[in-house]
Amino acid sequence: MAMNYWLILIPLISAFIGWFTNWIAIKMLFHPKEPKKILGITFHGIFPKRQQQFAEKLGKLVSDELLSFKEIEEKIINPDNLSKMMPLVEGKIDHFLREKLSSVFPMISMFIGQNTINQLKLVFMQELESMFPEIIGSYMKNIESQLDLEKMVTDKVSGFSSDKMEIILNQIMSKEFRFVEIIGGVLGLIIGILQVLITILAS
Repeated sequence: MAMNYWLILIPLISAFIGWFTNWIAIKMLFHPKEPKKILGITFHGIFPKRQQQFAEKLGKLVSDELLSFKEIEEKIINPDNLSKMMPLVEGKIDHFLREKLSSVFPMISMFIGQNTINQLKLVFMQELESMFPEIIGSYMKNIESQLDLEKMVTDKVSGFSSDKMEIILNQIMSKEFRFVEIIGGVLGLIIGILQVLITILAS
């Protein structure tokens, strides 16, 4: 009877060991936050140890792949996007010609009628529509030369505290970490059951 109890316990113990070892492995991604020597061996959490390298890789990824100034420029000067912006510009020009201009130069309003305002507005709109891509392109190049995205991201991530880094990564990967723990328990259970079957067949 005692032997039967041990046979039942083997899969349970194996499942616990499988879960526990995976739980420890996940914890070791973040801990210890500072290098610690135990029996002459230095232990240091993987993410705290590699935080600077992680920050540099992420900075390069963002600047090269995720946030391209060229792509932003192409999106802005896309005819569809420009056409959505033009009504707002047209409204501003219309307000300027009807209200602002006449208030600054009252005499001019005596000589500018509805047809003249419409003609001026049409000329302004055509000119601005042709100028916008060039203006935006020049502006984006100026911003790109002044804004080092790679350095900004690298400095930001490398400046995170170890606690903040752990919180961020846990928020992103909590389900994956939990899955790894469960898989460890399941595999441990399967191994324990196999051990029991081998023991029974061998006896």
